[in-house]
Amino acid sequence: MEYAENILGTIGNTPLVKMNKLTQEIDALVLAKYETFNPGNSTKDRMAVKMIEDAEADGRLKPGGTIIEGTSGNTGMGLALVAIIKGYKMICVLSDKQSKEKMDILRAVGSEVVVCPTDVAPDDPRSYYSTSKRLAAETPNSWYVNQYDNPSNARAHYESTGPEIWRQTDGKITHFVVGVGTGGTISGVAKYLKEQNPNIKVWGIDTYGSVFKKYHETGIFDENEIYPYVTEGIGEDILPKNVDFSLIDGFTKVTDKDAAIYTRRLAKEEGMFLGNSAGAAVKGLLQLKEHFSKDDVVVILFHDHGSRYVGKMYNDEWMRKMGYIE
Repeated sequence: MEYAENILGTIGNTPLVKMNKLTQEIDALVLAKYETFNPGNSTKDRMAVKMIEDAEADGRLKPGGTIIEGTSGNTGMGLALVAIIKGYKMICVLSDKQSKEKMDILRAVGSEVVVCPTDVAPDDPRSYYSTSKRLAAETPNSWYVNQYDNPSNARAHYESTGPEIWRQTDGKITHFVVGVGTGGTISGVAKYLKEQNPNIKVWGIDTYGSVFKKYHETGIFDENEIYPYVTEGIGEDILPKNVDFSLIDGFTKVTDKDAAIYTRRLAKEEGMFLGNSAGAAVKGLLQLKEHFSKDDVVVILFHDHGSRYVGKMYNDEWMRKMGYIE
């Protein structure tokens, strides 16, 4: 008989899927690393398990404890699943720009959800960074995960996602393209792939309102780059320790409108019902098309599932209200 001991045993080994219609103007073979096949429907399941297991091993997380994390929703879901299996309480702190679906899903798996304003500075006491830290300080027997600076985040992708992509492409991958938020996925995968072949190029997808692209190109953290944006899960107004800029060959920025439109196009033209950052990633890929040639194998990673965005990018009324469609 073939079965997993519990739901955590189904994390990883997600498929690579060839893209066809949306990538017709790209000469290369484009393969999507389809992370929604994880049980929490996102790539974040991988690092949720790793961060918790590492914290258990060194005593930061003790039996019966409370896990506290600031999340755009997907890391919270991964952590919540692990918490259920291992017997921890879970508090997720979200900003108010995250979709209602994400908040409802987290509550459905037993998490307490705390909602904070988006439009405040990271060091403002109301921000979701500050609120997470405060709750961790106030809650007995708790552990603040801090996915942004927690090295287990990138290590999870170095140990699982990177090797899977290398094996699935038979070592023929030439480019890796992915949206960047905490930096764990891009840095962990890039480190592994470049150890196998230093010529592999790694491109990060950023959003307008985020500091990554300019910082990578100039070394300047420019606060004038920071303003509120709609795209979920990528971009930052801080520099997470998990973003290893030395492993990234370049960034391209995608507008909120393009990210939303291409999220819908993925569903309607490729049958890929994916989240907001996937739309940003595929538009970014098209912006980078002159970097690819016919012999290249490009892997693009899609983080999460369309069910998280039914009331937003997949809702005509919301799209019209935002001015993204007529």
